[in-house]
Amino acid sequence: MGCASSVYAAVGTKKKLSIPEVVVFVPSTRIPAQSDLQKRLRGLIPKDIADRLSSLRNQIVFVAEDTDGSAIPELRRGLEEYLSLLIGLTKKEYGLEGLVEFKWRSLADGKQEASSSCIANSWFEVLSVVHMMAMLALSEADTLMIPKDHSGSSIRTVSSDCKREAVDLLLKATGYLEFCVRDVLVHIPPEIKKNFPKDLQDGVLEVISFQTLGQGTEIQLGLAVDCQKATLSVKRRLACEQLSYFSQAYHCLSGYDHINNGYGKKHMWFIKWKFLESKAAAYYFHGLMVDKGNEPSCHVSAVCCFLAAEEILSESKKACFTFCLAAPVTRAAPLWGAMKHLHQKIPEVAARKSQMYGYLLEQDKVLQALPDLPEFQLSLRPDDYQLPEIDPAWESEKWETQSQSLKEHLDDSDDNDETETE
Repeated sequence: MGCASSVYAAVGTKKKLSIPEVVVFVPSTRIPAQSDLQKRLRGLIPKDIADRLSSLRNQIVFVAEDTDGSAIPELRRGLEEYLSLLIGLTKKEYGLEGLVEFKWRSLADGKQEASSSCIANSWFEVLSVVHMMAMLALSEADTLMIPKDHSGSSIRTVSSDCKREAVDLLLKATGYLEFCVRDVLVHIPPEIKKNFPKDLQDGVLEVISFQTLGQGTEIQLGLAVDCQKATLSVKRRLACEQLSYFSQAYHCLSGYDHINNGYGKKHMWFIKWKFLESKAAAYYFHGLMVDKGNEPSCHVSAVCCFLAAEEILSESKKACFTFCLAAPVTRAAPLWGAMKHLHQKIPEVAARKSQMYGYLLEQDKVLQALPDLPEFQLSLRPDDYQLPEIDPAWESEKWETQSQSLKEHLDDSDDNDETETE
């Protein structure tokens, strides 16, 4: 489980217990598993290309396993270089698309075979590489949002520059994920998709995209709350946008079997926690806007918003607690951004306004209806990702017509392997 690479040590026991802290939720990262590409590609493509593909992939495997995926810059460079060479295997004119098996596994599950997926499709390999790039971007954003000073102080400071950089990384991650859904999955036959691991299904990829945009808006709302020049209408808009993203993620994920396993349940509880937090924020800021009206109905509606925000905030605390306890156990970061402000303000304002306008509530109970939240056009836009240019090695090679089909070649190779084994 790759929730966060930043860790606190829980002291007080004979053995230190490391519990990861989560700000940006990073779904389970998948990495390539060791395999002999050279053997599979022998005789199908020029030897130098086969050697480079195998070498680059093995290097990614080694770095990912050796660092638990924390060497983000090195892994990103390796994936980008590997991807430009890998694209050649997807070209129809080469006839290699479904002839080579690619094996991936979950980083959190170690080298357990149960977590591995082995699929003979080069577009599956492209999907897995771009997905890994997205998870690395989320992991880097998480690192930026957790201060390097782990002194245990309740006062945590993350610079505005780090927050903006984290938003940029979240938009980059979303761009990767949307590219996977829009431009990669369309090349893969349905019968092959059925064998995909749960976290590579198109519905789950869309959930992570919504979630990532929601977290980007959450950071922006925190910046607005800390900025004296930010107007109340801007804060309400951001809170409503954040709610829209997490609402889509919540309703989308709840319809998938993905939530039935341990990791899926944790993912679900994270989104439910953030969905409730954003809903509380949206009602709070909407209540402040409505309360500016002069009519008694405005004040009643505002009180309804504040009371709803207080109740929903209480539910979000329970969801956060459940998320942290769901396996694998994690810890939530100390209150930050808008929630650091709202955890104090929502109960205070709800109590004060209820006391101030309580007589209006008693006079006309018909007015005690929770108003609808306004809908806004969503402002965050994912980065537009495109595959890199194909490596020049593919263009420079002169492909000779082989008398034997590539499929027959692989079948013969398998027969020879079995004979050698016997």
